[in-house]
Amino acid sequence: MSGSCQGLSRRAALRWSAARLRDGGLREVDGDARFLLLGVLGLETRDLLVDGDTRLAGHEAAALDAALARRLGGEPVARILGAWEFWGLPFRLCPETLVPRPDTEILVEAALAAVPDRDAPLRCLDLGTGSGCILTALLHERPAATGFGVDRSVAALRIARANALANGVGRRAAFLAGDWCEALRGTFDLVVSNPPYIARAVIPTLDREVQIHDPLGALDGGEDGLDAYRRILDGVRSGALLARSGTLAVEIGFDQADAVRELALAAGFTDRGLRRDLAGHDRVLSFGLADGLSTGHRDA
Repeated sequence: MSGSCQGLSRRAALRWSAARLRDGGLREVDGDARFLLLGVLGLETRDLLVDGDTRLAGHEAAALDAALARRLGGEPVARILGAWEFWGLPFRLCPETLVPRPDTEILVEAALAAVPDRDAPLRCLDLGTGSGCILTALLHERPAATGFGVDRSVAALRIARANALANGVGRRAAFLAGDWCEALRGTFDLVVSNPPYIARAVIPTLDREVQIHDPLGALDGGEDGLDAYRRILDGVRSGALLARSGTLAVEIGFDQADAVRELALAAGFTDRGLRRDLAGHDRVLSFGLADGLSTGHRDA
């Protein structure tokens, strides 16, 4: 199918868009077509339901045609829209940030479960914050909490800051440029991270959409995929960043639970459990400090 959605109603444009994507060999075309139409035209679902017979203006049809062409060229929907939803909240993206994934919501769930008191005055630390989605979700759920997001990418930090502000937690969040735990001071009740954990040799085998459009630094976990975990565990431990009763929670690859757990136990942490994602894959490990080991607390 070729041509344009020029002159079509919103409802007809949705059907036409799905057909065009299907003819282009893509999967999950109905969802992609809906996300693109609503996102590009700035509509809500109710607009499609109530005013579905409204015809697209010329500039709207041109914008949707351009978005469909990009999707057919292999660009992910979230990259085309420059935004995505996580934990029910909207997040802007940039080339230096990953697209937030539903699996990462398991990390938020694990962190919140570690401190069930909604009004607890927590101090949170998000290592490799990217779009800031994890930290923003935590602060959204814990109104008395404050937090720091750390990332090596200044561009990502700008987006993270904008996302925190847009979601109403900006006054309780600060974002710092840094390399994992280096130069951090103070103790935190929650330390969370979704670090790069793909083994370097595996990256060329990933879907082309991931290889081309996701930032390499957010994927490459080194030769065995565990480099970031080593840095995080060593930095949190040697920097005394975790409070005595605090929790460190990290997202992991589906086959990394045993290896990451072994690294954590060797570094002086205790295992506080594993959570699986909706597909049943190992997804998040939580740790605390081993009894009797000093944290060497520092002032913030």
